[in-house]
Amino acid sequence: MAAITASMVAELRAKTDAPMMECKKALTEADGNMEKAEEILRVKLGNKAGKAASRITAEGVVASFIEGNTGALVEVNCETDFVSKNDLFLAFCNAVAQLVVKNNPADVAAVAELPLSMEGFGPTVEEVRKGLIGKIGENMTIRRFKRYSGGGQLAAYLHGVRIGVMVEFEGDAVAAKDSAMHIAAMKPVALSGADVPADLIAKERSVAEQKAAESGKPADIVAKMVEGSVQKYLKEVSLLDQVFVKAADGKQTVGAYLKSTNTHVKGFTMFVVGEGIEKKVEDFAAEVAAAQAAAQGA
Repeated sequence: MAAITASMVAELRAKTDAPMMECKKALTEADGNMEKAEEILRVKLGNKAGKAASRITAEGVVASFIEGNTGALVEVNCETDFVSKNDLFLAFCNAVAQLVVKNNPADVAAVAELPLSMEGFGPTVEEVRKGLIGKIGENMTIRRFKRYSGGGQLAAYLHGVRIGVMVEFEGDAVAAKDSAMHIAAMKPVALSGADVPADLIAKERSVAEQKAAESGKPADIVAKMVEGSVQKYLKEVSLLDQVFVKAADGKQTVGAYLKSTNTHVKGFTMFVVGEGIEKKVEDFAAEVAAAQAAAQGA
């Protein structure tokens, strides 16, 4: 029997995108014959994983898990909203969130190597992911995670499966949960004005300067207009300065609400599924036109 080397397994995996252990089994069954091993995998997995590997994953789920004062928020993507409701996919997402809490991985690559077995796939997260791709028929990727372990209290809020928020706080758990819900609704970019990223402030200042310049007013007035616009922007995007969505008077800020409940929010993370991922837009008319043009040129 031919010796099955690591390089052979890697080569077959690169060709098929099938789980590593499945590649090794196929090569063993094929006595080292690469083409026969590919055929074995095609029969077993339908070659789904390989075909799915290059497809855009802009749908998916945000999952959370909290154990004591340690918690994690995880985004796992898939191709369609339909699969984001699949029980196996959801179980995988929740398992990944738990593993991040319990193992403290350095990055997404480290998450892939954590121990996990599901549906006969394993023994790592990556092997389970590859296996589920073959079983479900869609690409899926672990995009990002945020882990908290600083000793503070934690609260999480999931708006369906598409928006997830985790808040680190000290004080009242109800107030923290309310804050997480507010964050999901109003999407602040930072805790306070001082925490807003410099690049966002610079962009807002540039826009304000261009608008103010068109007013034709004296330079000192223009400068005040620009500063006023920037300060207004900071209040609009800072959690503590935003008007609390549940404020009875429609005026109370989140900061004032938290103060009234003796609660201090130390930080937060919000994930929105697919945020920043360019989705593929299907243009059926263009595809038909292209097909007709190709047929005429043939």
